[in-house]
Amino acid sequence: MPSAVILAGGLGSRLRSAVPDLPKPMAPISGRPFLEYQLDYWINQGVSRFVLSVGYRHEAIVQHFGLRYKGVEIEYAVEERPLGTGGGFLAAAEKVGRREPFLLLNGDTYFGVDWNVLDAFALEHDADWCFSLFRTSEKGRYMGIEVSPQGRITSVKSGVDQGSRLANGGVYWVHPRVLSKAPSLSERMSLEDDLFPNAFAAGRRLYGIEFTGMFIDIGVPEDYHRASTLLAG
Repeated sequence: MPSAVILAGGLGSRLRSAVPDLPKPMAPISGRPFLEYQLDYWINQGVSRFVLSVGYRHEAIVQHFGLRYKGVEIEYAVEERPLGTGGGFLAAAEKVGRREPFLLLNGDTYFGVDWNVLDAFALEHDADWCFSLFRTSEKGRYMGIEVSPQGRITSVKSGVDQGSRLANGGVYWVHPRVLSKAPSLSERMSLEDDLFPNAFAAGRRLYGIEFTGMFIDIGVPEDYHRASTLLAG
C-alpha cells in the first residue's frame, strides 16, 4: 500500500483571478476543495498515507484536513521559505521513508492512473522514476516526453510547442533510492527544470507509460471552471 507525496505549496498565480484567497489545491469544485477529489481517487487506489508539501496559505489546508482524512493519515511538510516543486518534493519525501516505492502527485492535477499498472511497469523495468503520460496537442504548457519502444524516457523538454505528443501528467512512481542521489536542499529548485533534467543527464532510469484516464489541470482559470463539469458530473 503506497504512500503519496502531494505538492500543494504553489502560489497559484495564474488562478488568482478565479480563486483569489486560497492555495490552489483548495480551489472549490462544486462546493468541495479540489484536493478532496484527488485524495478520494488515490485512497480508492490503495494509498495508505499522504505527505502534503505545503507553503502558501498552508493553514487553510491543515485546518480543513487535519491529521486524518477518511481514516487515512496525513502529514505535512511546511515550507518556511519557497522551495520550488523540486525542493518541496525533497523536503516531503524525507517524511515518507526509504524502504518502499511511493507516489508523487501534483496538487493541481487530477489524472486517472491505475496504481497497479504503474507499479508493475516500474518494477519490471527497475525504474528510478516512472512518469504517467497522457497525449496532448496543447502547445507550450506541458513537459513533452519522448520514450523508447520499451518505455525508457529519451527526452524531457519543458513547454514544447509541437503538435500531438506524450506529456507529463504529474503522477510519478518514485524508487526511494532517488533520495540518496538527489542534490542537497540548499536552494529553490524545480522538478521539471532542475531535478528531472539532472537525473536524465546522470543516466538515471527514467521510464514513462501512457494512460488514457481523465486528466484535469486546474492551473489556469478556463480549465478550473471546466473541472466542475468533469469531476462533479
